Amino acid sequence: MPIGYLEEDRIFAIRTARSSYLFGINDSGTVQHLYWGSPVHAGDCADLLRTKHHSSFDAAVDRESEEYGGWGGLLYAEPALKVTFGDGVRDLKLRYEGYSIDKPEELIVHLADNYYDLQVNLHYNVFPEFDLVERHITVINGEASSVRIEQVMSAVWSLLALPACRLTHVTGRWAGEYQLRTNVLSEGKKVLESRRGFTGPHANPWFAIDDGTAGETNGDVWFGALGWSGNWKIVAEKTTFGHLRITGGIHDFDGSFTLAPGESFTSPVFAGGFSENGFGEMSRKLHRYQKAAILPGSRERKVLYNSWEATEFAVNVQDQKALARKAATVGVELFVVDDGWFGARSSDRAGLGDWQVNPQKFPNGLNELIDEVKSLGMDFGIWVEPESVNPDSDLYRAHPEWVYQFPTRTGSQLRNQLLLNLGLPEVKQFVLDFMTDLLDTYDISFIKWDMNRTVTEPGIAHERQQREHSDWIRHVNNLYDIWGELRRRFPYVEFETCAGGGARIDLGILRYADQAWISDNTDALDRLHIQEGFTYAYDPSVMMCWVTESPHGMNGRRLPLSFRFHSAMMGGLGIGANIDRWSEEELAEAKGYVEQYKRIRSITMHGELYRLSSLRHSNVAACQYITTDGQESVVFAFQNAQHFGAWERRLALQGLDPEAIYEVDAGDDRTVALHGSFLMRIGVALGFKGDCQSQMIHLKRIQQWR
Repeated sequence: MPIGYLEEDRIFAIRTARSSYLFGINDSGTVQHLYWGSPVHAGDCADLLRTKHHSSFDAAVDRESEEYGGWGGLLYAEPALKVTFGDGVRDLKLRYEGYSIDKPEELIVHLADNYYDLQVNLHYNVFPEFDLVERHITVINGEASSVRIEQVMSAVWSLLALPACRLTHVTGRWAGEYQLRTNVLSEGKKVLESRRGFTGPHANPWFAIDDGTAGETNGDVWFGALGWSGNWKIVAEKTTFGHLRITGGIHDFDGSFTLAPGESFTSPVFAGGFSENGFGEMSRKLHRYQKAAILPGSRERKVLYNSWEATEFAVNVQDQKALARKAATVGVELFVVDDGWFGARSSDRAGLGDWQVNPQKFPNGLNELIDEVKSLGMDFGIWVEPESVNPDSDLYRAHPEWVYQFPTRTGSQLRNQLLLNLGLPEVKQFVLDFMTDLLDTYDISFIKWDMNRTVTEPGIAHERQQREHSDWIRHVNNLYDIWGELRRRFPYVEFETCAGGGARIDLGILRYADQAWISDNTDALDRLHIQEGFTYAYDPSVMMCWVTESPHGMNGRRLPLSFRFHSAMMGGLGIGANIDRWSEEELAEAKGYVEQYKRIRSITMHGELYRLSSLRHSNVAACQYITTDGQESVVFAFQNAQHFGAWERRLALQGLDPEAIYEVDAGDDRTVALHGSFLMRIGVALGFKGDCQSQMIHLKRIQQWR
């Protein structure tokens, strides 16, 4: 059984395939964390529950390792829960009340304040095969008066015995998301956060901890990811007594809210796991977990063409039909019209919010284009940005009170637009209604849902909202409600999350989104860095990657079409270039790569990822995907630059059966048969000669070594 309780020792033992997670009730009635890591016998850990005292200034050292602590008494670490009761008391003292195991893999630990009628339930949902535990909490107000929730975290993860602590996380900005960083943690706090209303490009709610020695294939790694698409906070706090606490959940910044009598609040899920074999195994466990428990489906990603770079706002039916015909010739399966198809939308200054087809651009309606696209054997998709509005729009002129604003202020414009207050019931209904009408009216198979501004001036528009959750929380919950309802009504439609690139990707929105746009930067070399950081936390099957122009508009870099395609084939393949400018030779070459991708996409979509080499440490980047049955594998390798003359480079593969023989196709019109042991210990030869070279290698298992 994955969950056990040792009655005599008062210890809860969560056991997964390759880890133990232990906590218990000490003599003061506090739920205290004991251990998290490689498997141990829970009964041996009873002595760890003893009370720890250092001095009158550190009288309750054991509270630093509390499993879930409320602010009050002698707790000075980052609190998991901070409240103000109706009589003004701000002290919270949680005591253990019992537990329940409703399912073999679900534990609920019941806590309550020792005076006020406030209950806190700690939820643990165990995934033994992934060495991972989901945690969240529910707060229930049984008082006759309201309780103010000042801070409510989803979970506290504790590590008590690491001699050194290194934090790995990602940072970035627009067009430079998912840049890997490491920090050695000394005493104090390191805060990862977003206060911009969505997940944000500057940080992401994922972390990994090791002792400073772990690598891609070796070492113990503890990791976690929070499922919340609004303001969030993860605090890594190392105490002077060597404890490390990772506290995470909805950000308390401007986020307090009132819990009325009889009401409850449920936090987002904060998942945590353990790997004995480095960051590579960590990522594969997270990817398997996402496929099994988070992502809404597993449909293979269609080859996509998006017309934005070809036309930008100058959308019209004839040009779009011409692009569709050319896209079909290279094997595209999904044609997507981006911004500019609706309202008075000739630039980003007007029309946003008016979701009616522009009659000048589409005089016969949108069906003329959709019918053409469908006749060419492709599905049709479209771009929307439902949460924003231009002041120059019919929607804003009719409902200026629908945007976030303070009564005495003029709202800030970003990208010439304001943000709709999605927390208002009427705004939520408007968005749901126009999206339902759009999908009911037209044969649309794909929605690219964008959000191109942060939340600013989150003013309360109505008095009734003051009694409910904060604006920040309500916006996200209503967004989830809308996506959930649209998926229920239109199960055949695929949804992509986009927010000025990769600013809204987390385990919350990925419960609703089939795929994710991880950056507006489509430079294929920059993308290798962005995609590497992304796959540390998120499954590559959701990662959309486009082939765009050379030289690239962002860096002015010239890259071969082969390099651009290979970089994009490591996720869902899209083409965003203006293919009207491509020569017949380029179109024919692109068709060949699209055909290649269709042959191997089931491997990249459903297989396991092994990161073989990184541009952070080498001149070569390489990734390998292996099917779950081990029968096929595909490798993508990239050389940044050639140095000091030509020389042979070999790339050692991973995850193969050393006793098996594999047919290796390196794309040079010949195949060789090699043993798995050779491929993993000596490696496959890379035929690089020159700058910006790339190669795709396809392996098939053909027999066992005898």
